[in-house]
Amino acid sequence: MLAGVSADTEGEINAPAAVPRLVLCAVDEPLATAWSGVAGGRPGVEVHRGSVLDIVAEAVVSPANSSGWMRGGIDAVYARAFPLVEEHVRSAILALHGGELPVGEALVVPTGEVEPEWLISAPTMRLPGELLPADTVHPYLAARAVLRLWRDGRLDDGRRVRDVVRTIAMPGLGTGVGGVAPETCARQVAAAWDEVFSPLPRK
Repeated sequence: MLAGVSADTEGEINAPAAVPRLVLCAVDEPLATAWSGVAGGRPGVEVHRGSVLDIVAEAVVSPANSSGWMRGGIDAVYARAFPLVEEHVRSAILALHGGELPVGEALVVPTGEVEPEWLISAPTMRLPGELLPADTVHPYLAARAVLRLWRDGRLDDGRRVRDVVRTIAMPGLGTGVGGVAPETCARQVAAAWDEVFSPLPRK
């Protein structure tokens, strides 16, 4: 079961979600501080200081590469936790995108586990181990793809992703292997959230 879409506060962190929740996760203080700086004032956005796997969530985000290899950073953590997930990601990329999922697009695949049941792959780099330039917009493009998929995507059985996934746990996008500064990542993820989920101004 898979789906794809193109992309042109700490506390009761594991409480049941009444509205969709995006939990921004950080195992290091610089990223946690950067996340905290953008989470305030954005209903539905929370920060967790700790592993993305701490969160009770229906889906986690993988900021892997366009080929779907999951050998480094948080993706290696996912591959160890969910032994089938790399095969699922690479098979979906081959079936839906001819073997390369461009930066700015995302797809969702089953993890093979009960929780989290889903993994959303949204590349922040084309090639494994790629160092991103200081002026990259890849975190924004990846975050926007995740959020659009969450809002508009459907699974292959017709269910809407937003009806199945109520909470998404997101690590830093490009902040590990990619070398993106935590503040840059946080600003770009916040911009993507505002674009996808902020109400349109009234005319």
